[in-house]
Amino acid sequence: MVTVAEIPEAENASAQQPASGVASRIHIENLSHWFETPAGPLHVLDEVNLDIASGEFVALLGASGCGKSTLLRLVAGLEPATTGTLTQDGRPITRPDPSRIVVFQDPTLFPWRTVRDNVALGLEAQGILRQEGARIDATLKKVGLQDFSRAYPHQLSGGMAQRAALARALVNNPKLLILDEPLGKLDSLTRLEMQSELVALWRKNGFSALLVTHDIEEALFLAQRVIIFSPRPARIVAEFKVDRSYPRHRGDSMLADLRHEILNCMGLGTSW
Repeated sequence: MVTVAEIPEAENASAQQPASGVASRIHIENLSHWFETPAGPLHVLDEVNLDIASGEFVALLGASGCGKSTLLRLVAGLEPATTGTLTQDGRPITRPDPSRIVVFQDPTLFPWRTVRDNVALGLEAQGILRQEGARIDATLKKVGLQDFSRAYPHQLSGGMAQRAALARALVNNPKLLILDEPLGKLDSLTRLEMQSELVALWRKNGFSALLVTHDIEEALFLAQRVIIFSPRPARIVAEFKVDRSYPRHRGDSMLADLRHEILNCMGLGTSW
């Protein structure tokens, strides 16, 4: 694996860290995974080793189908890894848990429930809605949907629906937010706005974050580290530390230089 030297940061490094809060450490060691198919085993992940520090924001980049989303599913506990070790705060990840919440590309809101009732789903499932119901209104306010709590999903724009999906995740006070291209289907202007909002929520709440995206600029704007995967079966081939304070400026020349390095690493440097 290639580790790329970090970009120098003129400001104090503490500016990188989110607000203090409860966050998880994730340790992935020698993780391999394959699926059984009629044609034989399909090898998706190959000897992946990765640590995510408490409160860290990490982005994963790689070709479509290389195995990034599969890794997120394993971290979420949605299925067991074929081989290797995967732990949260030193404990094996064996099943889904409210401390690890996934936000997908599609908001997947229930159309027959209001925004507030969709956000309440996690608290309902845990049996704590009655005593913790105030968290719903507080979370809707965080994502700017307090005036749409009684609206139904079909009455929301794409960006508003994704905010509702984020609220549904955040109301559980996750220690790790797992983001599987959550902004991928938004129009470009809404996507830029949501990127800024996502950074603000991460800094305010202090959770750890693991993001899959195909957008290099998005990865550099959001994450503290960007991990590059090879084509399937995915291995980590490079790691880029984005040592820039928040909020970041999209026109930062150092981010542009790092973008070019990432493109080179992915075999696309000659076109830029």
